[in-house]
Amino acid sequence: MNAPRSRLPTYGYLLLVGITIFWGTNWPAMKIVLGEMPVWWFRSFCVIFSGVGLLTIAMATGTSIAVPAAERRPLLVSALFNTIGWHIFTGYGVSIMPAGRASIIAFTMPVWAALLGYFILGEPLTKAKITGLVLGVAGLAVLVGPDLMVFEHAPVGALFMLLASVSWGIGTILVKRENWTIPTVTLAGWQLVACAVPITVGAMLIEPFPDLGAMSTRSWVAITYIFLLPLLFGQWAFLRTVRLFPASIASIGTLAVPVVGVYSSALVLGEPVGVREFTALVLICSALFVVMVLPAIRQASPRT
Repeated sequence: MNAPRSRLPTYGYLLLVGITIFWGTNWPAMKIVLGEMPVWWFRSFCVIFSGVGLLTIAMATGTSIAVPAAERRPLLVSALFNTIGWHIFTGYGVSIMPAGRASIIAFTMPVWAALLGYFILGEPLTKAKITGLVLGVAGLAVLVGPDLMVFEHAPVGALFMLLASVSWGIGTILVKRENWTIPTVTLAGWQLVACAVPITVGAMLIEPFPDLGAMSTRSWVAITYIFLLPLLFGQWAFLRTVRLFPASIASIGTLAVPVVGVYSSALVLGEPVGVREFTALVLICSALFVVMVLPAIRQASPRT
């Protein structure tokens, strides 16, 4: 059942805050797990658990998991970009280049989503959106800083991360374009299940099966956190915001994720944080304010 129209903006903003926090803290948690588990098997476990978990939640709450015949093809096509492309390209990218740098490149996605939203959906590129995109991308550029040299040292890894970013942007637009009749949790669950087979096959071809019994308690805590919040909640919440907001606004909400990732990594892993990270935080928070908060304030102001 959809929330009343007057509640949708607040509801959507709260979802974006949750996505930012949980996807941001997902990066140090992933680093802990990937220290003891191969990337591809980790991705396989993630998509299987989260996909099956979402569909189980749907059935337990009386939500139908049936997909009408007319919506199966667009679901598979959007899953190809939104989940399969994202996981496979990031799997290659993270295995070749440092994970922190990979995450920064990956989250240029809002640029592609905003541009694709303009060309495919006809969503206007307003001054606020353009300003927000410029500020957000500037923040990501500050985060990258001297690390842009990675393109000289690992151009293939950087290319895979850019492909992942573009793939996610295309998937976001494809989800927004369709007039879905299936619930959000069903859509998210089947998208994840759809990408489980190719990722698992890739894992079997590339890596040995991990020794789960040898994993530390810290890694098990981290992987449990990843499964429950960044994956189960995050996947559902992001698709929900895509359906509530224009694609460009929903995507800009993810710009703060790498900043949260940097500071949570400093807290959890002891990674250094300096002027570069603080400057990026200011720029990206400014982008979120211009695109999300300022229009809401103007809309709530009494008209004269």
